[in-house]
Amino acid sequence: MLKHFRVAGRLALKLTELGVPVHEVLRKAGLPQDLFQQTRILVSTEELFALWHAVESVSSDPLIGLRLAVETRTERFHPMGIAALSTENFVAAVKHMARFKKLTVPEEIVSSMNDDEFSINFRWLQAVEAEPRALTDHCFAWMVTIAQHGTGKPVTPLRVEYIQPRSKVREMERHFGCPVTSGAFQNVIVFRAEDAKLPFVTRNMELLDMLAPQFDEQMKLHQATDSLVELVRRAIQDRLTGQRPSIEVVARALHMSSRTLQRRLQEGGSSFQRVLDEARHQMARYYLSNSALELNEAAYLLGFQDPNSFGRAFRSWEGVPPGDWRETHRASTTASAV
Repeated sequence: MLKHFRVAGRLALKLTELGVPVHEVLRKAGLPQDLFQQTRILVSTEELFALWHAVESVSSDPLIGLRLAVETRTERFHPMGIAALSTENFVAAVKHMARFKKLTVPEEIVSSMNDDEFSINFRWLQAVEAEPRALTDHCFAWMVTIAQHGTGKPVTPLRVEYIQPRSKVREMERHFGCPVTSGAFQNVIVFRAEDAKLPFVTRNMELLDMLAPQFDEQMKLHQATDSLVELVRRAIQDRLTGQRPSIEVVARALHMSSRTLQRRLQEGGSSFQRVLDEARHQMARYYLSNSALELNEAAYLLGFQDPNSFGRAFRSWEGVPPGDWRETHRASTTASAV
């Protein structure tokens, strides 16, 4: 199973249009400032959740997930969305998106149909915490966008059910055009079966036939890239013993030249420096939450020249100094155990 998500560059555009500063979102999420300038924007589940938590925090808008999903211009749809609109109806569109998602990211779109209802929910396969509210809102609102755009009609869900409570429920109900409730056993959006079967006016089988081979190639690339990134990360972590492993050392361990390694990582939208940062970040969280190491000892093991360098790096990852993060994590762990 792949471990990374591809984030559409459209998100940055929509954030800017809604007056949400992208640089502040990325800073708060602990993500690179050039994230949306990269050819392929790949993030882990943890990074994706951090991104959406930052969107919630920086925007201070409980409805931001819904607003980001509103799109009327087809040319700004993600290619996967355009392909979905080219199918015969909403049921087929959801199944197409589910197939693509399942093969390229650690997420599932699960749908079910009976005589009266067509329900959809999302599963984050590597999540260790509840998904951000704005992310779930965005996913559900995007389903409505696809249904309405495809049918050319004001299709609305029968109901939207959430596990976690929502503020501004009335505004959400106006947006979805249906009741919105919380306290459910899963997050789910439910449509009328008859609406889900309405023919798409955007159906274009010729376009779908043209896009299908490209999706297949993209899936192969994602699979190859994700496997390589994982190999590089493991090779780095195996050598994080008081020194910062160079690309030459890691490439030699993987039986390839440093130039080839860098090229293959770049083709997949990553880089050696990014994987190195990810590896150190991952190990830093492990050391601070699962050991009694002093901060200077953790810094040494992670290949930093001094604790101050480690502190600056950790602050860029988590937004707080390592000592504060450790105390907060320990406090939350203790509270959850009580």
